[in-house]
Amino acid sequence: MAAPLLDVRDLHAGYGRAEVLHGLTITARAGKVITVIGPNGAGKSTLLNALMAALPALGTVEYDGAPIGLCTLEERVMLGMALVPETRALFATLSVEDNLLLGAYRPFRLGQKDSARSLNEVFTLFPRLRERRAQLAGTLSGGERQMLAVGRALMGKPRLLMLDEPSLGLAPLVVRDIFSTIAALRATGVTILLVEQNARAALEVADYGYVLEMGEIVLEGPAQDLAQDPRVVETYLGASRKKAQG
Repeated sequence: MAAPLLDVRDLHAGYGRAEVLHGLTITARAGKVITVIGPNGAGKSTLLNALMAALPALGTVEYDGAPIGLCTLEERVMLGMALVPETRALFATLSVEDNLLLGAYRPFRLGQKDSARSLNEVFTLFPRLRERRAQLAGTLSGGERQMLAVGRALMGKPRLLMLDEPSLGLAPLVVRDIFSTIAALRATGVTILLVEQNARAALEVADYGYVLEMGEIVLEGPAQDLAQDPRVVETYLGASRKKAQG
């Protein structure tokens, strides 16, 4: 069994005096896709922001066997952690290629300056970005912006890639492409922590899953088991099925 790359225990985080996460414990094993599903407002984005040190948090966070609770956001990036936020956070007035090159900060700092090879790898994964490499990021479609956000994160050669609602606002065909990409990334050995409202798609691509409600983990297990759990089917998958049929 793969060793944990990320080991989080008793994590508390929030905004000011408002605590959103109440003692979360999750584990992400190396080379696996871990998903956290749950309703809007459950604390999923708060979890990712806390793990990246974008929010203050209490608890134990270990990365690759070492505690990182005191590490800054920049230090966590240098350790190989990358977050693709729900907002994508692209530089709209820069080209696709320039946005991607900005993502190569970590390998550049580590003395790995072969950005051309990294660009080709991203363009192989997302051929549409190659076609749009000179286009301004702000003129891309929603799906293309999501591809660019993921590609920029991959330029940093992350060991842990955290994705916050990658399917949000995208057409069904684009969502399918995004999740196919996530499955392909797993084969490269990247560990992925996927936060999603689209429970069906998330559980199909994940190895292990957690259900987060009101800032607490209420259910966890292998993704295939969760997909068949009556509570998950009724609350998440059943609703998705009815929406798809409507």
